[in-house]
Amino acid sequence: MRLEHVTRTFLDGAVIAFQDLVLDVLPNEAICVVGPSGCGKTTLLRVLAGLLPPSEGRVYLDERPMTAPDPSVVMVFQHFGLFPWKTVFDNVAYGLKLRGTPRGQWQELAQPYIELVGLTGFEAMYPYQLSGGMQQRAGLARALVLNPQVLLMDEPFGALDAQTRELMQEELVRILEQEQRTLVFITHSIDEAIVLGDRIVVMSTRPGRVREVLDVDLPRPRSVQDARNSPRYAELRQHIWDELRPEVGLVGAR
Repeated sequence: MRLEHVTRTFLDGAVIAFQDLVLDVLPNEAICVVGPSGCGKTTLLRVLAGLLPPSEGRVYLDERPMTAPDPSVVMVFQHFGLFPWKTVFDNVAYGLKLRGTPRGQWQELAQPYIELVGLTGFEAMYPYQLSGGMQQRAGLARALVLNPQVLLMDEPFGALDAQTRELMQEELVRILEQEQRTLVFITHSIDEAIVLGDRIVVMSTRPGRVREVLDVDLPRPRSVQDARNSPRYAELRQHIWDELRPEVGLVGAR
């Protein structure tokens, strides 16, 4: 996936969400995007998903310009997006239904991903019967069952408590090692970006621009604890915070 001088504006150009973004996302790479609130991170993800067209520039997928949503690109939202009247299994299989997959194949296709995210035994339960972390696991399984080439995640763990968030980070690290997907992950958490990412894109305040792209340089397979115990972790965290702190202050002063 590639962005070539991509800009997205609103209100006939009066509001610039982000401007002149140039970025290559490599196959099977985990890219984390951090930046101040309002710098266009979620808008960027919607453009990558084909849900919003660029105002300027182009997005390419496998050297093809993206002009509409592509079935090989799937987005996971922050607030789970589960249907409360559907069971875990039917929620996970919902994308298969939309794609016209015969119901007789749902079990074969969906069950491995239910097992992958640790929801075996909860297939017949409804979202209200699940914890927040379990709901997010179901949302992740629903995305993975579509076998996406690119997985886009918009602050997916932001609404979770600290302990559950850390568990979900560990789960995502494990799944990425096993599944080998390309990931673009939006987060406000520098720590989360370092744990999950191969590279970190640091964005400026609005209009969002790429300030810096950093190599994480932590080996894979990677555990959350090993990453946090590494001197590189502390070095990266301090560097990114030094870059963001003045801009976070500017946002708060507006």
